[in-house]
Amino acid sequence: MTTTDGPTTPAQSGTPQGEDESTARLWQLAFGSMPAQIIHAAVRLGLPDQLAEGPRTCAELARACGADETALRRLLRGMAGTGIVTPDGGPDRYVLTPMGRPLRSDVPDSLCAMVLLFAGEAMWRSWGDLAETVRTGSNGFERIHGVPYFTYYTQNPDEDAMFNAAMGEDTKAVGPALAQGYDFSWCDTVVDIGGGNGALLSRILEAHPRLKGMVFDRPEVLPQTRKLIADAGLADRCTVAGGDAFEAVVPGGDLYVIKSVLHDWDDDHVLKLLRNCRDVIADDGRILVMEPLMPPRTDDLGPAHGIVTTDMDLLVTTRGRVRTESEFAELFEAAGFRHTMTRKLADHGHLEAQYHSVVEGKPA
Repeated sequence: MTTTDGPTTPAQSGTPQGEDESTARLWQLAFGSMPAQIIHAAVRLGLPDQLAEGPRTCAELARACGADETALRRLLRGMAGTGIVTPDGGPDRYVLTPMGRPLRSDVPDSLCAMVLLFAGEAMWRSWGDLAETVRTGSNGFERIHGVPYFTYYTQNPDEDAMFNAAMGEDTKAVGPALAQGYDFSWCDTVVDIGGGNGALLSRILEAHPRLKGMVFDRPEVLPQTRKLIADAGLADRCTVAGGDAFEAVVPGGDLYVIKSVLHDWDDDHVLKLLRNCRDVIADDGRILVMEPLMPPRTDDLGPAHGIVTTDMDLLVTTRGRVRTESEFAELFEAAGFRHTMTRKLADHGHLEAQYHSVVEGKPA
């Protein structure tokens, strides 16, 4: 009798003997989709939340999550392989590790929504056609889903809520760095353009009790914004306004903050938004863009390789890109601002913050 071997994965075989560290690293990268999907499945099934109170058996988790026990047993072993859970004494009994803790939905540093967004089907299918995106230069997300990135989320309310939650998680990670790393002493009112659920402005107002603020975003986002602002006890100092920043920007601010918005758009859209801001900013006001910055030279990337991944994600999804400091300076000038300052944010204990910088402009 003859047999035919099935496919062998790195998890089955390990790195072949004699191969160097660079090849081992290549194996990790080439098959990184597998652990990513294990983590995504764990979050989608709510397993980190089910393990929040302590260790549980596979049978208990299967009942709680409505999962097939045999399949879940295999997933739990896979989760243990990633390091987000570990066996805890008894058969089929697991406990959440410190590394897995941010996958819970109820912790301040949660990455739950980020995992659901970036490892979810909509993004996954778009990344799966990356070669065609590079070959044609066309937008991968729009090619796969038939509509532009932001239109897709507005047409799918549940996924739109997840998108806004994910952006809020990112803001919670970097918000303290901006609140503590920028001098707000000169202004009275801060307007957050595209401020989403209000997480960033809340951090600023909490750190600077004399300031007032306004969140400006799409009208459909604002119910979430009002709730977060009210829950933070900031309703007396923060208002919300709905609209399209590419049509017009709400007046009334001294400082206009734009976080993680401009990199989603091409230069024409960015220039339009910046000019709309210039129309409402007084001569003594300022604009502050908060985004990752691409180093001017590839060999200057160093530990900022995450910026390259962000840029690739924008290539796939939005038609935007990560820009250099000089590119922002040129856009500022074309919109009627002069570039006055760029500052790298301190991480304040959050890995995500190290990828962000603030770029300031004043009316020319």
